[in-house]
Amino acid sequence: MRIPDYPSQGSDKWAEVDAWFSEKLAPEDSDLKYALANNADQGLPTHDVSSLQGKMLAIFMQMSRAVRVLEIGTLGGYSTIWMAKALPPHGSITTIEFNEHHAEVASQNINNAGLAERVTLHRGAALEVLPTLDAPFDLIFIDADKVNNPHYLEWAMRLSKPGTVIVGDNSVRGGNVIDPSSEDPNVIGLRKFVGMISEDERLEATAVQTVGEKGWDGFVIAIVKTL
Repeated sequence: MRIPDYPSQGSDKWAEVDAWFSEKLAPEDSDLKYALANNADQGLPTHDVSSLQGKMLAIFMQMSRAVRVLEIGTLGGYSTIWMAKALPPHGSITTIEFNEHHAEVASQNINNAGLAERVTLHRGAALEVLPTLDAPFDLIFIDADKVNNPHYLEWAMRLSKPGTVIVGDNSVRGGNVIDPSSEDPNVIGLRKFVGMISEDERLEATAVQTVGEKGWDGFVIAIVKTL
């Protein structure tokens, strides 16, 4: 069983429920199973989205009819594979990973899944790569270092169009996001990220808390109304 990032008293039960729903609604195919096994074999941290969350991203894409997707933070490519499989035939994903080893493992996993033609993997710091990308994207998934989330949001807006969906992962952090006295740089970055969204009249947003195999966390989900 996965060790939750943010455990709580009910973590074991949450994981059991996640497993049940995953089996019924979001079963992993051989490509996704290979990616997780390869990530573990090569020492990557277990920060991947859950299978239910990967399926949720895929459904968001289908709901928004996303063709061009941007992912900030690839890790081992597990979420990338979920999203790439949900693309229409002419769709594409641009994903960015700072850690060279993580990027190499992600490349292996994406190639194993036969998705290399749909996925462009950039290796390097996101804030150096983002200015080189062509806008607009239909869906942007922010799942990298939370310290830079405010900067990622600024670039997400520059790379968006009306109707673009922006999803920020790991936005609850076991409830720590509400602590104004926190000295954790990740919490500070997230609080600024949420504050920016709440004050930006171009965005309509909500937050969803999640409990499951990853513990207690959640997402911020926004749609661009106008630029």
